[in-house]
Amino acid sequence: MNLRIPGPTPCPEDVLAAGAAQMMNHRGPEFAQILRRVTDGLNWVFGSPTDVLSFTTSGTGGLEVAVVNTLSPGDRVLSVSIGSFGDRLKSIARTYGADVVGYATEWGEAADATVIAKMLDDDPSIKAVLVTHNETSTGVTNPLEVIARKFASATASSSSMR
Repeated sequence: MNLRIPGPTPCPEDVLAAGAAQMMNHRGPEFAQILRRVTDGLNWVFGSPTDVLSFTTSGTGGLEVAVVNTLSPGDRVLSVSIGSFGDRLKSIARTYGADVVGYATEWGEAADATVIAKMLDDDPSIKAVLVTHNETSTGVTNPLEVIARKFASATASSSSMR
C-alpha cells in the first residue's frame, strides 16, 4: 500500500486527551461559539468582510465540491495532471459527467502553460481547466498564474464559444 499522507507524526498528550473527551453537540451553543471564533479568525487572516466558509473534508472532498459546483454533465474540460491528485481530479470530473480532455506530464515535471494555451486555442469548446497548484504527490508546483492568464486570454478571444 502506498499512502501519500503527511504522517504519522507524534501527538502531544493534551491533544490525545482532548480526543478522548465526550463528543460535543455540533448543533449546540458550545460548538456555535467555537465555530464563530474560528470563522472570525479566518475572516481576519483572509481579510474578508464576509464569513469564510469552513469545509471539513479531505483534499479529495474539496476537489469533488469544486467539480460538482462549477461543472455540469457534458461540459468539456481540460484536465492537467502532473501527479496523483491531478489524476484524481480528472477521475472526479469524469465521474460527474464532464467531457474530459487530458494533458499529463511526467510525474515530477510542471505543466507547460504554452501547451495548455495551444490546447485551448485548438479546442474553443473547453469550458474549464482543472489543475492542481501544488501537487503533493510529486512535490511540484504548477505555474498557476501563467495558466490562468492563458485561459483568460483564450476565453476572451473565443467568448462566443465558452
